[in-house]
Amino acid sequence: MSAVLDDDVPVALPEHIPVLPLRDTVTYPDTLTPLAVGQDRSIQLVNDVLSGDRMLVMLGSKDPDLDTPGPDQLHTVGVAGVVARMLKVPDGSLRILVQAGQRVRIDEWVGEEPYLMAKVSELPDEVEEGPELTALMRNVQQTFTHIIEEVPYLPEELQMAVANLEDPSALAHLIAGALRIKVEEKQALLEETDVSKRLRRLSEVLARELDIVAIGSKIQSQVMSEMESSQREYVLRQQLKAIQEELGEKDPAEAEMDDLRSQLAELALPEDVRKQTDRELSRLEKLPQAAAEHGVIRTYLEWIASLPWGKRTEDNLDLAHAREVLDEDHYDITKVKDRILEFLAVRKLMGGRGRDPSGSSIMCFVGPPGVGKTSLGKSIARAMGRKFERISAGGVRDEAEIRGHRRTYIGAMPGTIIRALRDAGAQNPLFMIDEIDKMGADYRGDPASAMLEVLDPEQNSSFRDHYLDVPFDLSGVLFITTANTLDTIPPPLRDRMEIIQLAGYTEEEKLQIAKRYLVPRQIERSGLKRSQVAFTDAGLKAIISSYTREAGVRSLEREIASACRKVALSVALGTHERKVSVTAPKVRELLGRARFHSDMKRRTAEPGVATGLAWTPVGGDVLFIEATAMPGKGKLTITGQLGDVMKESAQAALSYVRGHADLPDDWFATHDLHVHVPAGAIPKDGPSAGITMATALMSLVTGQPVRDDVAMTGELTLTGQVLPIGGLKEKALAAQRAGVRRILAPSRNEADLDDIPEALRKNLEFVWVEEIGDVFDAALVNGRPGYARPRPRI
Repeated sequence: MSAVLDDDVPVALPEHIPVLPLRDTVTYPDTLTPLAVGQDRSIQLVNDVLSGDRMLVMLGSKDPDLDTPGPDQLHTVGVAGVVARMLKVPDGSLRILVQAGQRVRIDEWVGEEPYLMAKVSELPDEVEEGPELTALMRNVQQTFTHIIEEVPYLPEELQMAVANLEDPSALAHLIAGALRIKVEEKQALLEETDVSKRLRRLSEVLARELDIVAIGSKIQSQVMSEMESSQREYVLRQQLKAIQEELGEKDPAEAEMDDLRSQLAELALPEDVRKQTDRELSRLEKLPQAAAEHGVIRTYLEWIASLPWGKRTEDNLDLAHAREVLDEDHYDITKVKDRILEFLAVRKLMGGRGRDPSGSSIMCFVGPPGVGKTSLGKSIARAMGRKFERISAGGVRDEAEIRGHRRTYIGAMPGTIIRALRDAGAQNPLFMIDEIDKMGADYRGDPASAMLEVLDPEQNSSFRDHYLDVPFDLSGVLFITTANTLDTIPPPLRDRMEIIQLAGYTEEEKLQIAKRYLVPRQIERSGLKRSQVAFTDAGLKAIISSYTREAGVRSLEREIASACRKVALSVALGTHERKVSVTAPKVRELLGRARFHSDMKRRTAEPGVATGLAWTPVGGDVLFIEATAMPGKGKLTITGQLGDVMKESAQAALSYVRGHADLPDDWFATHDLHVHVPAGAIPKDGPSAGITMATALMSLVTGQPVRDDVAMTGELTLTGQVLPIGGLKEKALAAQRAGVRRILAPSRNEADLDDIPEALRKNLEFVWVEEIGDVFDAALVNGRPGYARPRPRI
């Protein structure tokens, strides 16, 4: 056995030789083959042979898609060769030049790591001299010469090389390597050892290629006789058309135009939209496909065709069904459910026509996170049988996100309203616009202003997107928006919506929500079964009171999920033997130490500390207002990252205390006061802490501690009047979570008691106060201070 080096000196093949797999390539004997090597094992193979005898075997792969084919995926006949040159490229791959030698056959695979190794034997040619062989050689040479004259990718030098070759085997190898034929045919020519049969098969391939060249020349002559030579692009398209006619196919451009025309004809378009569409379609038919505007107009018409013009879903106006769906998905929130039923009742009495005439049908759910605003929209859509689409308005700063971009811009597209209508596939879906209070405005426009038309029932029947530039009727869409706070919503936009407040949940409501919805859902998501884990009421109450402090139930669901995962781990490890009952002690075992404790007694044990109630966008909260005094010159220091309104409340509270406390005349002139509101890292503002600050200061100067079961809220005037505040329900919920049982609130807020659930009212005592003296009576340990109090200890 031998291979051939550059100087044609035969070299014996080793007993075991590395095998380099080839993809979409067949190498023939006695040829120079350039190869690109990128696989790690192939790179190692090349490096190893370069440090040795430079010899390898090149085998074609049966499946070109395989990156690292094994012995079973390779052909058994290949070519041995010697690596003549090697070049490393920057991407880590190699470029090699292989001098191919003798054809070989794989006798036995001897290794696969780190690359393929095999035992091979030579597969010499079988040459039978005679006139038939000579005739075959001449036929091959003549046919290939004709192909060279017609095909541009074959150089003319090949014609001279083929004419001078007298070795039939070398002739077959040279022509087969130059032709662009299938890899399978090239491999078959390589595996054929009988030179006469190889030349005969090569003659058949050349005859077929010559016919293809002749057909191409015919098509070229037909096209060139019809078109001017200067219009190269049009010539190419005519060539394609002639080829399609030869194959009996239809022009794709015409087929696409017919399809678009039929789609538009089937739509129930309004008259003005139909005129605009016909005008654009006429322009599109006149434009050549290569024109820049062709793609713009086609995309525009495709958007028109994709919209649900006149397509509507039937509303399910069965009130009993709606009530059942709403109760199934959400616990309590009776006011919201009643509003939805009222909307459906009106539509039912009107026969399903028009909007709700009793008021705006644009509802805005306002409440802290986790109270079910978004999921409530899904339930309403399910109850009504409408398509549901959610649009996130949070962080949107570009007006074009709502109204779309004009078609003059590159990459223009419709706004989010039109895109959502396309996705819904109906002209009357339910749109849930989430976080509408978090839209911003900058130099690109004001998206909140763009929403004015969308959310106005009197205007959105002719909503005009900048991209479509035709009116689209949005009056059938039921819009529902959500927000955490109303303060950041512009007044004109807020005026177009019916505000429905969703406050936080009481402990009892959280318990029922956990039992009905959260626990079953998390047991299923954890891969558990009801027979493996159960949560007791005591266990859920322990999670609610000791591991969460929120208005909604998201944190509660996360803690339940954490407990379920702990149980799932024990089941997966096989340490679970019986059903796990998550009781209060088990909760501490699964979730660790409690995160929240009631520290009212500890915080209010010293004089000068009062407990206030605050409202935040994420629900109510409890504030501890601390006051202290020290020798000084009458300076007031206020800390805790307070806003201007809250600082002014502290000033008003101090003025009242200075005017009514029974202290020496020079006491305030010789002492500095410091009012602090933890936590200092959280910004705070608002007037409702006025009576709390006055109570803390009065507690300080009289030496009386504030009762540890009392929290208060109310705005204080300089005359001692207590003015009403907002968010009483959220503040009452915060008081319940903190373990407070007595709430001092302005008497003018007594009407807000109807918004507080009955179960919460039973567990809380509300004391209605009209002036600050009533607050001191109910809050200070010894009641309203008299006029003979001892001087406080500083």
